[in-house]
Amino acid sequence: MSNEEIVYKKSPSMMERETHYCPGCTHGVVHKLIAESLDELGVEDAIVVAPVGCAVLIYDYMKLDGVEAAHGRAPAVATGIKRVLSDKIVISYQGDGDLLAIGLGETIHAANRGENITVIFVNNAIYGMTGGQMAPTTMPGQKTTTSQSGRMADDVGLPIRACELINTLEKPVYIERVSCHNGANILKAKKAIKKALLNQKEGKGYSFVEVLATCPTNWGLTPKKAYDWLEDTMIPYYPLGNFRDQEV
Repeated sequence: MSNEEIVYKKSPSMMERETHYCPGCTHGVVHKLIAESLDELGVEDAIVVAPVGCAVLIYDYMKLDGVEAAHGRAPAVATGIKRVLSDKIVISYQGDGDLLAIGLGETIHAANRGENITVIFVNNAIYGMTGGQMAPTTMPGQKTTTSQSGRMADDVGLPIRACELINTLEKPVYIERVSCHNGANILKAKKAIKKALLNQKEGKGYSFVEVLATCPTNWGLTPKKAYDWLEDTMIPYYPLGNFRDQEV
């Protein structure tokens, strides 16, 4: 046995501050995976764009530049930044209400143009920051503050599958859906996020990573039960896996 001490420490890209996320929320996990990936790729100069949502303060947790966008407009802002500062790594970090509701137009057109940006889409099936309203990703039958009898597909339609939607377009080079509800899936999520950032670094084009995430507070569940609900309810509807990995 080696007497060498094992030291666990934060990624150099991570800031030292107390989290504002609720217990069991997986936004913080995704932040860490992004920071670790940037470090491992040798990226010292990245810009993250965050619109309205729980992750609006993402730049407080990482040693990188951050820009706030209006609700849903992160892909448009990221496009402008990347076209002006083409040598920078630009990340659009968005939630489900933001990316698929008010920002659906920006999402589709940035992907359709094949902008050389990385989009990290956190899907927790609800509006988190604004009070737990129904989102485009809310599951059938799921109760929210605006669907207190449960989401009724005959009335409001079925949840939108973002990866499948983006996959209908020709320009995106990388599309993958991952999850952060357990250790094995966190490792897979890290691999996907790093791949998406590497694609941008190499100038390959638009990459989209959807991360299934938890919102115990608005789901009304404990963290453990929230992880179980994600696995039992969300993953069957939002299957994990790679939809496109196109070498350019």
